[in-house]
Amino acid sequence: MKYCRRRRRNMSKHDDQVSLKDMLSHAREAVDLLGGSIREELAANRVLQLALTQLVEIIGEAANRMSQPTQSRHPEIPWLQIIGMRNRLVHGYDVIDFDLLWDTITTDLPPLIDALQEIVEDA
Repeated sequence: MKYCRRRRRNMSKHDDQVSLKDMLSHAREAVDLLGGSIREELAANRVLQLALTQLVEIIGEAANRMSQPTQSRHPEIPWLQIIGMRNRLVHGYDVIDFDLLWDTITTDLPPLIDALQEIVEDA
């Protein structure tokens, strides 16, 4: 069996831009996927639960890849909370709080999308 080795890359401004765009696109996708659903639909739809959980995890992973200088330049982004949510989802998968996931997508992601859009456009 052969093993693939990934090369470690130094973070660069370009990498940060890619991560910012990843965060933005996945946040938009989560909001769009939830669409006009009501909370009870999330509780009843396992596929929707899995998809939204994965999208929020990806947002957190992209935030975690962001360089410290970029994080410092953009204190309007709640980096630690985004990364913390990702960690909570990834490491506590057996006890996902779908009320928290709902609140994250309906309340936290729309202003995050606006902030990320502004950062990406200014770059």
